[in-house]
Amino acid sequence: MPNLSIIYNPLAGTANLASIMKQMTLFWQERDWNVTIKPTQFAGHARKLALSSAAEGHEMVLAAGGDGTLGEIAGGLAFTDTIMAPFPAGTGNSFAKELEMPRLGLLSRNGVARACDALYDGRVHAIDIGRSGDEQFWLQWLGVGIDSYVVEHIEPRSKIVRRFGRIGYLGEGLPIIKKFPGMRAKITVDDRQIEGDFLMAIISNCRRYAGGQFVLSPQALIDDGKMEVWLFKGTRPVVLFKYLLSISRGRHLQDNNILFFKAESVTVESEPVLPYHRDGDPAGSTPVTTTIEANVLKFLVPTTAPKDIFSKAGSPLVDLFK
Repeated sequence: MPNLSIIYNPLAGTANLASIMKQMTLFWQERDWNVTIKPTQFAGHARKLALSSAAEGHEMVLAAGGDGTLGEIAGGLAFTDTIMAPFPAGTGNSFAKELEMPRLGLLSRNGVARACDALYDGRVHAIDIGRSGDEQFWLQWLGVGIDSYVVEHIEPRSKIVRRFGRIGYLGEGLPIIKKFPGMRAKITVDDRQIEGDFLMAIISNCRRYAGGQFVLSPQALIDDGKMEVWLFKGTRPVVLFKYLLSISRGRHLQDNNILFFKAESVTVESEPVLPYHRDGDPAGSTPVTTTIEANVLKFLVPTTAPKDIFSKAGSPLVDLFK
């Protein structure tokens, strides 16, 4: 009987996680998986729990939480034989939107069962993750600039604020955006160096951004050994809203004030020193260097996921544990 750890963030999202954990446990037990529940207790705990699950020989970890929790667990399971499975239980759930997973909530009462079905019938792929230090990994993005400035000032949010979802995030974030001091940056993209005034630099390994609300990199692959690098020129915070409107309409690809590169290594140096985030969680301050680690994470992809986000074929989960 294969072993499954369910690592979840009790503070994530707006749903009743205790009820969800019971439904998920029953689903996998009925399919002959031995299930262990592991709630997180502090920032960085999800990665430690993932490392322990891998060390214990658990065949799979189901990551139930938001994008930050998924990023931590990905870092703990990188370079191991333990499979990571995503489950949308956060506020933004950007990666769940990337994979077009069923949503939870009052209007989707069968969301838990449908999400678990999509995973159980899914395929295991080897995907890339980013690294920004010996033990610092990210699954979707690393960002420096106005977005990381907001993240630094509002995280961690209280459970009460989280219950308001994106509205609560915007309510706290908008006043902070006005205070952004700007960023004079020197950015090294592989062997190319760019200097200038930027609102933000987003290094990405997926297609969506900002809680999945925007398709930033429509052609990105998550297993090609490359990162997508987006540099947004500007000094005034108000310009951010023009960029977001452009992205929402798919016009940012033609904007001369937005620079785009594909890379294996990126370094960001800034004046003043600014915070950066990994997968939407505060992570440190500039300067920061990040690289891509190709195909080092075994990842269970649900049947709902678009086929064109991979360059290589995966293996059905059910075939691995017959």
